[in-house]
Amino acid sequence: MPLPDFSMFENRLRKNWKHLQKWARREGITCYRVYDADIPEFPLAADLYGNWLHVSEYQRGHSLTPEEHALWLDGSAEVLAQVFELPLERVFVKTRQRQKGNQQYEKTADIRHEVVVQEGGLQFLVNLSDYLDTGLFLDHRNARAMVREWAAGKKVLNLFAYTGAFTVYAAAGGALSTTTLDLSNTYLAWAQRNLGLNGLSGPQHAFVRADVLQWLDQSPDTLYDLIILDPPTFSNSKMMKDVLDTQRDHPKLINGCLNRLAPGGSLLFSTNYRNFRLEKEQLNCPDILDITSKTIPPDFRNKKIHASYLIKKQL
Repeated sequence: MPLPDFSMFENRLRKNWKHLQKWARREGITCYRVYDADIPEFPLAADLYGNWLHVSEYQRGHSLTPEEHALWLDGSAEVLAQVFELPLERVFVKTRQRQKGNQQYEKTADIRHEVVVQEGGLQFLVNLSDYLDTGLFLDHRNARAMVREWAAGKKVLNLFAYTGAFTVYAAAGGALSTTTLDLSNTYLAWAQRNLGLNGLSGPQHAFVRADVLQWLDQSPDTLYDLIILDPPTFSNSKMMKDVLDTQRDHPKLINGCLNRLAPGGSLLFSTNYRNFRLEKEQLNCPDILDITSKTIPPDFRNKKIHASYLIKKQL
């Protein structure tokens, strides 16, 4: 079977680049999506991280042989390098399959190609080589900026914290204290490094290794003014007591967070499950605002990349 027409891919990339480059420069953004599976024959997501490209291939049905597929993937990387005027070794290509279990955060290599990138005047460590995800979810850029605006003088809790990007923004926004909670020691250490990169380390910033579902079941000893809840869609990590299914479990997660919120406090809940349905009747709070349209950045063509809700606890 003949390979897809690379000139079509190149033309779309150049068109995107012309538009996005102006927007990114105007907004002071250096990490953003430059291609989002715009053309069916090229099911790729390409993210620019400063002077590096991180490319994910979405697993879709095709009739290419393994040899043809390898040629197509190599050709796509070469076109990307050419359009963005980068050496080929600065283009990292990965295959993203449908997530199962804890696959979202599984290690795929051990090259440790780490670089420091800028976002919102802050610095973040990203790993371009070893995981399906880099450590900085670009589709949450707007939500992070919101957290910085809300955080001043508040006690902030970041659940399923991953590499702590929300924590960094909260600390930069003048949070009174932060608690960063994740089940992975690797990501908690990464979060601490991110805080340190920005000169934000201190005893007011706590890091807790725990299973969020079990932790929320415990009686709260502290109430928080702002909670960020961004769980993986699905996880059956061996370290967890129970399997997590965000569609099924979000009422329990949200209600558990409401028990940890101070009166008048806010919960930012986000999920990347494309077919998510919020079960409002199961939630112990009527004050729920869908803010998805405000949290999806303009560089993401797929407006279902995530869903976001702001939930406020009554005084």
